[in-house]
Amino acid sequence: MELTKYVACICEGSAEEAIMNLLIDADRLAFSRDDLLDGEVLRIRNAKKFETTYLRKGFAEKITVLRILDSRREQFKLSKAYQHKIEVINVITAPEIEMLVIFKEGKYKEFKKSKLKPSDFCKMNLKYPDVKSTKFVEDYFADIDSLVHAIREYRRVSNIPTGEYSLSDLLKQN
Repeated sequence: MELTKYVACICEGSAEEAIMNLLIDADRLAFSRDDLLDGEVLRIRNAKKFETTYLRKGFAEKITVLRILDSRREQFKLSKAYQHKIEVINVITAPEIEMLVIFKEGKYKEFKKSKLKPSDFCKMNLKYPDVKSTKFVEDYFADIDSLVHAIREYRRVSNIPTGEYSLSDLLKQN
């Protein structure tokens, strides 16, 4: 994955945003906060709103838009005026970001047997009712190495379609 000088990192939810902020602040990603538009992770999901808020500033160089989301179907349609200046890369966290908690807990086999959704498994079996909250994610993954390990383990056991990106593709290769 090639990133441009400018990166817009757009997250679907608060858990994804918290994870990206943890990784950025720990210098574990292939880009830094200095590379980000406005120096922060964004929560704008609408392409038109993104255009009016960020693209009308007139960037001389191409921008990479990293969309961190769990849906393969969600569209991000830019107007023709910006399509040649923007490269949109979808980073899919499907089935759900809660899988990282399941991997950190070492409960993947138990989860598979349960036939539950990851969010339900985390709530019912692991007793984490607020697993998607920013505070939970920040506290739970305070040890950044455990987060990186969970991301890599998720990639290892997942059947990721060819041409699709996951969080592991954003990690520094060290």
